[in-house]
Parts: sequence; C-alpha cells; structure tokens
Amino acid sequence: MKLGLKGKVVAITGGTTGIGREAAAAFLEEGCRVAVCGRSTDKLEEFRDHFAQAGNDVLAVRADVSKVDEIRGFAREVEDRWHTIHVWINNAGTNVRKPFDQVTEEEWSRLIDTNFKSVFFGTAAAAEIMKKRAGGGVVLNTGSFTSVIPTGGIALYSAIKAGVDSLTRTTAAELAVHGIRVLSVIPGYIETPLTSKNVAANFEELVNNIPLKRLGKPQDLASAYVFLASEAADYIDGTSLIVSGAKFSTQNPMWCWQK
Repeated sequence: MKLGLKGKVVAITGGTTGIGREAAAAFLEEGCRVAVCGRSTDKLEEFRDHFAQAGNDVLAVRADVSKVDEIRGFAREVEDRWHTIHVWINNAGTNVRKPFDQVTEEEWSRLIDTNFKSVFFGTAAAAEIMKKRAGGGVVLNTGSFTSVIPTGGIALYSAIKAGVDSLTRTTAAELAVHGIRVLSVIPGYIETPLTSKNVAANFEELVNNIPLKRLGKPQDLASAYVFLASEAADYIDGTSLIVSGAKFSTQNPMWCWQK
C-alpha cells in the first residue's frame, strides 16, 4: 500500500504463523523492520531464515507471552536492536473448546494469561518504550468476533476478547496524551492453521453467515493492520475495526444470494 511506514519498527507477538505472520510480511513489504516472538524455536528459526534471505531486517525472539518478564524481555530486545518501537501488535493467543463448566482451572489460567494478561502487560511494555520518543506510536490488539457475538463452547475465550475490546478503549484514553493510539482488529472467521479442522468440517455453516460468501484470509487482516498503523489512520483511536465480510450484519446474511 505504501503508506509511509518505511523504516518503522514493528513488534508482533505470536508472529510466526497465521495472522501474525501475514501481518509481518505486509509490514516488511512496506519497508518496516519487524520483530516477532513465539515459543517454538523451530518456527522462529524458519521465520528468520525465510524473511532474512529475502533481504528483510527481521528479529525473531523466543518468548512466552503468558509470562510478564518474557513480554518485557521481548520489548527490550527490540529496543536494543533498533532503539525504539513504532508499532506493537498483541497477537498471540490460544483457545480451549469445551462447555464452560468443564474448563479446568489450569486451562482457565492459560487462556487468561496468554490472551489477556499478555495484552495488558504487552501494551504497558510497548508504551514505556514509545513514550521515550516524540510522535508516540501505535498498539494494535488482535480481537475476535466472539466479542461482538459470543460463541457457545468457548465462553471464556469470548469473555476475554470482550475484555480486550474494553482494554483497547481504556488504554487509548490513558495513552493519547503521549501520542500513542490503541486499536483492536476484530477478525471474522479466518482460515489459519488453527482453524483448518473446523473449516474442513463446517465450511458451509461458516460461510453462510457471511454476505461476501467467503471465509477471511490472513492477508485480509494484514491490510487492516498496516492501514491502522499508518498516518492515514491518525485520527482513528480507541475503537475496534471489524474485518469480517459483513458477518451477521443482518439476521439473514444470505438474503442477497437468495433473491
């Protein structure tokens, strides 16, 4: 898109696969310097090799975002490498699919720590660095359509993602004085390695909720991240952008195909 992001430093949690990887590729295409973190050494090495061989300036750091000291460690490594952070994307996440009353305390803690605590403390770690420079920065949170319409069978995940939307608004208000914008990108149903089994089993049911009559791709989300991080979106703050193909925009989303 060429939105004036050349040379910007972008840090992405959970950036080695799926939405995070496509976002990384999109920012690299814009001429950014991109850092990702994850728990899998193999995936981090593959990411580094793939993009560095093409001449991109990348950093891949092993970090478990459910642990605050490792989130802060990732942020410090990015700052040490490039002296600042312009864009921070809280993207790492996990899920447990089962009735709410069968979720164990261990699973509850894992989801809270990975999907919510990481956003809270990731935003704080990024903001601490962004405050040091004139012009602030941008924090982007990966939300979920479950914050718009909760989903049975993933009650805790739905509640957490609603919390991420709320946190997006409050942190935007607290950080605006420093020139730091905070936004959430809410995907519709996106085809990724994590959703591939459900897509194979329930494709027709899933696509029948979407007026554009297709599932989303990680590239659809990546374009939204790049736009929101740019000066073209400079007055967009403290809100959530739904990227869903108009999913459930009406109670009869297939109406236009049935006339």
